[in-house]
Amino acid sequence: MYDHSKLRGRIIEKYGSISEFSAALGVSLTTISEKLNNKTGLSRADIDRWNELLGISTDEIGAFYFAKTV
Repeated sequence: MYDHSKLRGRIIEKYGSISEFSAALGVSLTTISEKLNNKTGLSRADIDRWNELLGISTDEIGAFYFAKTV
């Protein structure tokens, strides 16, 4: 399981809400929720697109997407 709290924080910082981010991505809120809650995985394409929209550099990928739950 991965801790996506930092990723959630960046989404809120940039878009104000998860639903606004899902609209910007053109996917359902359910899809985003499932990915953030580890119910479905994030593909490389997802990570690339999310990084683009959220201003996450390749050096930061580990901290945002692969932080382990404690």
